[in-house]
Amino acid sequence: MMFRRFSVWVLAGAAVLTMSPTRSSAASKEILELQRDVATLQDMVKAMQRSQDEKLSALQVLVQQSLNAANDANKSVAVIQSGFQQSLRDMESKVVTPVVGLNARMDQVANDQRTVAQAVADLNSLISGLKSQLTDLNNAVKVMAAPPAPAPSTGGGTLGAAEAPPISSQDLYANANRDRIGGKMELALQEYADYLKFYGNTDLAPNAQYYIASIHMSQNDFESAVREFDMVLEKYPNNNKTPDAMYGKAQSLLRLNRRTDAANQFLEIIKNFPRHDLATKACDQRKSMGLGCGPRAAAAPSKGTTKRKR
Repeated sequence: MMFRRFSVWVLAGAAVLTMSPTRSSAASKEILELQRDVATLQDMVKAMQRSQDEKLSALQVLVQQSLNAANDANKSVAVIQSGFQQSLRDMESKVVTPVVGLNARMDQVANDQRTVAQAVADLNSLISGLKSQLTDLNNAVKVMAAPPAPAPSTGGGTLGAAEAPPISSQDLYANANRDRIGGKMELALQEYADYLKFYGNTDLAPNAQYYIASIHMSQNDFESAVREFDMVLEKYPNNNKTPDAMYGKAQSLLRLNRRTDAANQFLEIIKNFPRHDLATKACDQRKSMGLGCGPRAAAAPSKGTTKRKR
Protein backbone atom coordinates (compact mmCIF):
# COMPACT_ATOMS: atom_id res chain seq x y z
CA MET A 1 0.00 0.00 0.00
CA MET A 2 2.85 2.39 0.80
CA PHE A 3 4.38 1.89 -2.65
CA ARG A 4 1.00 2.51 -4.33
CA ARG A 5 0.51 5.82 -2.52
CA PHE A 6 4.03 6.90 -3.49
CA SER A 7 3.29 6.07 -7.14
CA VAL A 8 0.09 8.10 -7.15
CA TRP A 9 1.88 11.06 -5.60
CA VAL A 10 4.68 10.91 -8.19
CA LEU A 11 2.19 10.72 -11.09
CA ALA A 12 0.24 13.66 -9.71
CA GLY A 13 3.42 15.75 -9.46
CA ALA A 14 4.40 14.82 -12.97
CA ALA A 15 1.00 15.88 -14.29
CA VAL A 16 1.28 19.21 -12.60
CA LEU A 17 4.73 19.83 -14.09
CA THR A 18 3.50 18.84 -17.56
CA MET A 19 0.59 21.29 -17.45
CA SER A 20 2.78 24.24 -16.43
CA PRO A 21 3.63 26.21 -19.58
CA THR A 22 6.71 27.72 -17.93
CA ARG A 23 8.65 24.46 -17.63
CA SER A 24 11.41 23.83 -20.04
CA SER A 25 12.05 20.76 -22.10
CA ALA A 26 14.75 19.64 -19.62
CA ALA A 27 12.19 19.40 -16.88
CA SER A 28 9.95 17.38 -19.15
CA LYS A 29 12.80 14.91 -19.71
CA GLU A 30 13.33 14.50 -15.97
CA ILE A 31 9.66 13.90 -15.49
CA LEU A 32 9.72 11.19 -18.11
CA GLU A 33 12.64 9.49 -16.38
CA LEU A 34 10.87 9.79 -13.08
CA GLN A 35 7.77 8.21 -14.56
CA ARG A 36 9.86 5.29 -15.87
CA ASP A 37 11.41 4.82 -12.43
CA VAL A 38 7.99 4.87 -10.83
CA ALA A 39 6.73 2.29 -13.30
CA THR A 40 9.74 0.09 -12.58
CA LEU A 41 9.15 0.48 -8.86
CA GLN A 42 5.52 -0.49 -9.30
CA ASP A 43 6.55 -3.64 -11.15
CA MET A 44 8.95 -4.54 -8.34
CA VAL A 45 6.21 -3.99 -5.75
CA LYS A 46 3.87 -6.25 -7.71
CA ALA A 47 6.57 -8.91 -7.96
CA MET A 48 7.22 -8.72 -4.21
CA GLN A 49 3.51 -9.03 -3.48
CA ARG A 50 3.25 -12.09 -5.72
CA SER A 51 6.27 -13.65 -3.98
CA GLN A 52 4.85 -12.96 -0.54
CA ASP A 53 1.49 -14.40 -1.55
CA GLU A 54 3.16 -17.54 -2.88
CA LYS A 55 5.28 -17.97 0.30
CA LEU A 56 2.25 -17.36 2.49
CA SER A 57 0.31 -19.99 0.57
CA ALA A 58 3.21 -22.46 0.91
CA LEU A 59 3.44 -21.70 4.64
CA GLN A 60 -0.28 -22.28 5.05
CA VAL A 61 0.10 -25.62 3.27
CA LEU A 62 2.98 -26.60 5.61
CA VAL A 63 1.02 -25.54 8.68
CA GLN A 64 -1.96 -27.56 7.53
CA GLN A 65 0.26 -30.58 6.89
CA SER A 66 1.77 -30.19 10.39
CA LEU A 67 -1.70 -30.03 11.91
CA ASN A 68 -2.72 -33.13 9.99
CA ALA A 69 0.45 -34.96 11.12
CA ALA A 70 -0.18 -33.92 14.73
CA ASN A 71 -3.73 -35.21 14.51
CA ASP A 72 -2.49 -38.48 13.04
CA ALA A 73 0.14 -38.77 15.82
CA ASN A 74 -2.51 -38.15 18.48
CA LYS A 75 -4.64 -40.85 16.93
CA SER A 76 -1.67 -43.26 16.88
CA VAL A 77 -0.83 -42.48 20.52
CA ALA A 78 -4.45 -43.03 21.47
CA VAL A 79 -4.44 -46.39 19.66
CA ILE A 80 -1.16 -47.41 21.34
CA GLN A 81 -2.42 -46.32 24.76
CA SER A 82 -5.63 -48.24 24.26
CA GLY A 83 -3.67 -51.34 23.24
CA PHE A 84 -1.32 -50.98 26.22
CA GLN A 85 -4.23 -50.67 28.63
CA GLN A 86 -5.84 -53.71 27.07
CA SER A 87 -2.57 -55.62 27.44
CA LEU A 88 -2.39 -54.61 31.10
CA ARG A 89 -5.94 -55.82 31.65
CA ASP A 90 -5.15 -59.09 29.91
CA MET A 91 -1.96 -59.52 31.97
CA GLU A 92 -3.85 -58.80 35.17
CA SER A 93 -6.45 -61.41 34.31
CA LYS A 94 -3.78 -63.95 33.33
CA VAL A 95 -1.15 -63.31 36.04
CA VAL A 96 -2.59 -61.52 39.05
CA THR A 97 -5.53 -63.83 39.49
CA PRO A 98 -3.41 -67.03 39.40
CA VAL A 99 -0.88 -65.41 41.79
CA VAL A 100 -3.65 -64.66 44.25
CA GLY A 101 -4.74 -68.27 44.00
CA LEU A 102 -1.14 -69.40 44.44
CA ASN A 103 -0.78 -67.30 47.58
CA ALA A 104 -3.88 -68.89 49.01
CA ARG A 105 -2.47 -72.31 48.12
CA MET A 106 0.86 -71.49 49.74
CA ASP A 107 -0.92 -70.42 52.92
CA GLN A 108 -2.73 -73.72 52.92
CA VAL A 109 0.57 -75.60 52.37
CA ALA A 110 2.16 -73.66 55.24
CA ASN A 111 -0.72 -74.61 57.49
CA ASP A 112 -0.36 -78.22 56.41
CA GLN A 113 3.38 -78.11 57.15
CA ARG A 114 2.73 -76.74 60.62
CA THR A 115 0.23 -79.51 61.19
CA VAL A 116 2.73 -82.14 60.00
CA ALA A 117 5.50 -80.60 62.13
CA GLN A 118 3.25 -80.74 65.19
CA ALA A 119 2.37 -84.34 64.39
CA VAL A 120 6.08 -85.20 64.01
CA ALA A 121 6.85 -83.49 67.33
CA ASP A 122 4.08 -85.47 69.00
CA LEU A 123 5.43 -88.64 67.40
CA ASN A 124 8.98 -87.86 68.59
CA SER A 125 7.65 -87.28 72.08
CA LEU A 126 5.83 -90.59 71.93
CA ILE A 127 8.97 -92.35 70.64
CA SER A 128 11.04 -90.77 73.42
CA GLY A 129 8.53 -92.04 75.94
CA LEU A 130 8.68 -95.51 74.40
CA LYS A 131 12.49 -95.43 74.46
CA SER A 132 12.45 -94.49 78.11
CA GLN A 133 10.03 -97.31 78.85
CA LEU A 134 12.16 -99.75 76.85
CA THR A 135 15.28 -98.63 78.70
CA ASP A 136 13.57 -99.14 82.04
CA LEU A 137 12.29 -102.52 80.86
CA ASN A 138 15.76 -103.48 79.60
CA ASN A 139 17.33 -102.53 82.91
CA ALA A 140 14.66 -104.50 84.75
CA VAL A 141 15.30 -107.52 82.54
CA LYS A 142 19.05 -107.26 83.15
CA VAL A 143 18.51 -107.09 86.88
CA MET A 144 16.13 -110.05 86.74
CA ALA A 145 18.54 -112.02 84.52
CA ALA A 146 21.55 -111.38 86.76
CA PRO A 147 22.42 -114.34 88.99
CA PRO A 148 21.46 -113.82 92.59
CA ALA A 149 24.28 -112.62 94.78
CA PRO A 150 25.46 -114.91 97.54
CA ALA A 151 24.31 -114.18 101.01
CA PRO A 152 26.60 -111.83 102.92
CA SER A 153 29.20 -113.59 105.01
CA THR A 154 30.13 -112.77 108.54
CA GLY A 155 33.38 -111.20 107.36
CA GLY A 156 31.48 -108.44 105.57
CA GLY A 157 33.64 -108.70 102.42
CA THR A 158 30.88 -109.60 99.96
CA LEU A 159 28.47 -107.08 98.38
CA GLY A 160 24.80 -107.30 99.25
CA ALA A 161 22.16 -108.18 96.71
CA ALA A 162 21.29 -104.52 96.16
CA GLU A 163 24.91 -103.71 95.12
CA ALA A 164 25.51 -106.67 92.84
CA PRO A 165 26.73 -105.72 89.30
CA PRO A 166 23.79 -105.91 86.85
CA ILE A 167 25.94 -107.14 83.91
CA SER A 168 29.54 -108.03 83.20
CA SER A 169 32.24 -105.37 83.03
CA GLN A 170 32.81 -105.98 79.29
CA ASP A 171 29.12 -105.58 78.42
CA LEU A 172 28.66 -102.54 80.62
CA TYR A 173 31.72 -100.78 79.15
CA ALA A 174 30.68 -101.71 75.59
CA ASN A 175 27.15 -100.38 76.18
CA ALA A 176 28.52 -97.12 77.54
CA ASN A 177 30.82 -96.67 74.53
CA ARG A 178 28.02 -97.47 72.10
CA ASP A 179 25.64 -94.98 73.70
CA ARG A 180 28.35 -92.29 73.83
CA ILE A 181 29.14 -92.72 70.14
CA GLY A 182 25.42 -92.80 69.34
CA GLY A 183 24.86 -89.45 71.05
CA LYS A 184 23.00 -90.79 74.11
CA MET A 185 25.20 -88.84 76.49
CA GLU A 186 23.07 -89.02 79.62
CA LEU A 187 22.66 -92.77 79.33
CA ALA A 188 26.40 -93.15 78.67
CA LEU A 189 27.20 -91.05 81.75
CA GLN A 190 25.09 -93.35 83.90
CA GLU A 191 26.68 -96.46 82.42
CA TYR A 192 30.23 -95.14 82.91
CA ALA A 193 29.32 -94.23 86.50
CA ASP A 194 27.97 -97.76 87.04
CA TYR A 195 31.19 -99.17 85.61
CA LEU A 196 33.27 -97.12 88.06
CA LYS A 197 30.94 -98.16 90.87
CA PHE A 198 31.20 -101.87 90.25
CA TYR A 199 34.51 -102.17 88.36
CA GLY A 200 36.51 -99.20 89.57
CA ASN A 201 39.73 -101.21 89.96
CA THR A 202 39.90 -102.63 86.42
CA ASP A 203 42.22 -101.50 83.63
CA LEU A 204 39.43 -99.67 81.82
CA ALA A 205 38.36 -97.65 84.85
CA PRO A 206 40.59 -94.65 83.87
CA ASN A 207 38.99 -94.67 80.43
CA ALA A 208 35.50 -94.64 81.94
CA GLN A 209 36.46 -91.74 84.20
CA TYR A 210 37.99 -89.86 81.24
CA TYR A 211 34.87 -90.32 79.09
CA ILE A 212 32.69 -88.98 81.90
CA ALA A 213 34.82 -85.81 81.92
CA SER A 214 34.82 -85.53 78.12
CA ILE A 215 31.01 -85.84 77.99
CA HIS A 216 30.66 -82.98 80.48
CA MET A 217 33.06 -80.95 78.32
CA SER A 218 31.01 -81.65 75.18
CA GLN A 219 27.93 -80.42 77.05
CA ASN A 220 29.75 -77.16 77.92
CA ASP A 221 29.65 -78.08 81.61
CA PHE A 222 33.28 -77.07 82.08
CA GLU A 223 33.21 -76.95 85.88
CA SER A 224 32.14 -80.60 86.03
CA ALA A 225 34.63 -81.43 83.27
CA VAL A 226 37.56 -79.97 85.26
CA ARG A 227 36.45 -81.90 88.35
CA GLU A 228 36.15 -85.19 86.47
CA PHE A 229 39.49 -84.71 84.65
CA ASP A 230 41.09 -84.17 88.07
CA MET A 231 39.60 -87.51 89.13
CA VAL A 232 41.45 -89.18 86.24
CA LEU A 233 44.74 -87.53 87.23
CA GLU A 234 44.37 -88.07 90.98
CA LYS A 235 42.68 -91.46 91.21
CA TYR A 236 44.39 -93.09 88.21
CA PRO A 237 47.87 -91.53 87.81
CA ASN A 238 50.24 -92.73 85.08
CA ASN A 239 47.58 -94.37 82.91
CA ASN A 240 47.09 -94.21 79.16
CA LYS A 241 44.53 -91.39 79.46
CA THR A 242 46.72 -89.07 81.54
CA PRO A 243 47.89 -86.82 78.65
CA ASP A 244 44.36 -86.62 77.26
CA ALA A 245 42.94 -85.79 80.68
CA MET A 246 45.55 -83.07 81.21
CA TYR A 247 44.80 -81.52 77.83
CA GLY A 248 41.03 -81.74 78.35
CA LYS A 249 41.40 -80.09 81.76
CA ALA A 250 43.51 -77.28 80.24
CA GLN A 251 40.93 -76.72 77.50
CA SER A 252 38.10 -76.60 80.06
CA LEU A 253 40.04 -74.13 82.20
CA LEU A 254 40.59 -71.97 79.15
CA ARG A 255 36.85 -72.00 78.38
CA LEU A 256 36.24 -70.92 81.99
CA ASN A 257 38.59 -67.97 81.35
CA ARG A 258 41.07 -69.32 83.90
CA ARG A 259 43.93 -68.52 81.55
CA THR A 260 46.77 -68.81 84.06
CA ASP A 261 45.67 -72.26 85.26
CA ALA A 262 45.16 -73.36 81.66
CA ALA A 263 48.61 -72.11 80.61
CA ASN A 264 50.23 -73.97 83.53
CA GLN A 265 48.37 -77.16 82.61
CA PHE A 266 49.53 -76.88 78.98
CA LEU A 267 53.09 -76.44 80.24
CA GLU A 268 52.77 -79.61 82.39
CA ILE A 269 51.84 -81.57 79.26
CA ILE A 270 54.89 -80.20 77.43
CA LYS A 271 57.21 -81.06 80.32
CA ASN A 272 55.86 -84.53 81.12
CA PHE A 273 54.96 -85.73 77.61
CA PRO A 274 57.27 -83.84 75.22
CA ARG A 275 57.02 -86.46 72.45
CA HIS A 276 53.26 -86.78 72.61
CA ASP A 277 51.12 -85.22 69.89
CA LEU A 278 49.28 -83.27 72.56
CA ALA A 279 52.55 -81.57 73.57
CA THR A 280 52.64 -79.88 70.17
CA LYS A 281 49.01 -78.80 70.53
CA ALA A 282 49.70 -77.53 74.07
CA CYS A 283 52.65 -75.53 72.75
CA ASP A 284 50.46 -73.99 70.03
CA GLN A 285 47.89 -73.06 72.66
CA ARG A 286 50.51 -71.29 74.79
CA LYS A 287 51.82 -69.44 71.75
CA SER A 288 48.29 -68.25 70.94
CA MET A 289 48.20 -66.90 74.50
CA GLY A 290 51.45 -65.02 73.94
CA LEU A 291 53.54 -67.42 76.02
CA GLY A 292 56.53 -69.61 75.32
CA CYS A 293 56.67 -73.38 75.46
CA GLY A 294 59.75 -73.74 77.69
CA PRO A 295 62.34 -76.55 77.52
CA ARG A 296 61.06 -80.07 76.98
CA ALA A 297 62.35 -82.86 79.20
CA ALA A 298 64.27 -85.31 77.04
CA ALA A 299 63.78 -88.24 79.40
CA ALA A 300 60.00 -87.93 79.55
CA PRO A 301 58.00 -90.95 78.34
CA SER A 302 57.09 -90.93 74.67
CA LYS A 303 53.68 -91.34 73.16
CA GLY A 304 54.20 -94.98 72.41
CA THR A 305 55.48 -96.12 75.82
CA THR A 306 51.97 -96.81 77.13
CA LYS A 307 49.55 -99.05 75.33
CA ARG A 308 46.39 -97.08 74.69
CA LYS A 309 43.13 -98.71 75.76
CA ARG A 310 39.76 -97.87 74.37
